[in-house]
Amino acid sequence: MSKAHRGSGIRELVNSGRGTCPVCKKSGIKVLYENEINGKKVKVCKECNKAIAHGKKQEALAAV
Repeated sequence: MSKAHRGSGIRELVNSGRGTCPVCKKSGIKVLYENEINGKKVKVCKECNKAIAHGKKQEALAAV
């Protein structure tokens, strides 16, 4: 079966949703998840989004 609509929601974003994650500093990764860090809303990658939700990466959040 065709998968023509897969990822169609992020194709219209700048660089198809790719950029540099401010928490883990990986580049060329999809940054689609919005989190509030130090009072600012920033977009992070999937791994950092889950780590923040589970209470990990606290020392990285203080640096951002």
